[in-house]
Amino acid sequence: MDKMELIKRNVQEVVTEEELESLLNEKEHPTAYVGYEPSGKIHMGHVLTVNKLLDLQNTGFEITVLLADLHAYMNQKGTMEEVREIADYNKRCFIALGLDPERTKFVYGTDFQLDPEYTLNVLKLTCTASLNRARRSMNEVGRKMDDPKVSQMVYPMMQAVDIAMLGIDVAVGGIDQRKIHMLAREGLPGLGYKAPLCIHIPILLGLDGTKMASSNDNYISIDDTADSISKKIKKAYCPAGVTEDNPVLQLFKYHIFPRYDEVIIYRSDKYGGEISFKDYQELESAFLNETLHPVDLKNCAAQYVNDILEPVREVL
Repeated sequence: MDKMELIKRNVQEVVTEEELESLLNEKEHPTAYVGYEPSGKIHMGHVLTVNKLLDLQNTGFEITVLLADLHAYMNQKGTMEEVREIADYNKRCFIALGLDPERTKFVYGTDFQLDPEYTLNVLKLTCTASLNRARRSMNEVGRKMDDPKVSQMVYPMMQAVDIAMLGIDVAVGGIDQRKIHMLAREGLPGLGYKAPLCIHIPILLGLDGTKMASSNDNYISIDDTADSISKKIKKAYCPAGVTEDNPVLQLFKYHIFPRYDEVIIYRSDKYGGEISFKDYQELESAFLNETLHPVDLKNCAAQYVNDILEPVREVL
């Protein structure tokens, strides 16, 4: 797999591919970042962005992880003390998931977001965007957006300035970050900074086939026990032969195959015996043709997900 293929693997959108190709030709070690707002549990949605950071790191990118403690505070996720404690926990988890602390720069928002230059750039950017634009950009990431705080309208301006002040070439995030990233692309050149490239990854379904939400308890947290994960996956939505919007298949596509060269499913001889797959498409085809039963798929998913998360449990 060449650099572009690895970078684009499991990506929903690159803005733009032409700019990415030019960047790879111009710089041996471009920079990329993800900003994580420290709040609540780390789940497989967070792991998906870590997987992409690992892909980028393996193609020569220098990675920065922003532990956005000030953002979380402004988005009503807790006191500064509570948020900072969660940020420290997040950092330990991301390292356990594979980000090399020697090759990954971890930055807290409060390390630079209270500096005068940063504040001035945020204020300048607030003069260029309408209130409606700011609110729309926050609709998918903000809390209590039916009655937003003024801080939440400043939030996307800060995220744009984060990219500028950290000297980032590529901003990585879920597709729910797209409107904020587009605001950055349009607004930063007016402040004298380059427009970032953007890599957007999909938002995965919850295990019940609906939107992932803590209120539905339909997601896998990285601090779930092995037994709990197995039980959750056992109950997951996974009808035989259905490949579209199948959360168990998504675990294989976005989490398991990016980390393993081969996936082995252990079955008794009565049900066909051991079978292995070299890539996701082979596995999906077998499930579509119903030569692979949902029970076997779920059992295998639980085994590999638990293997991926075991190093995290060891540091918690």
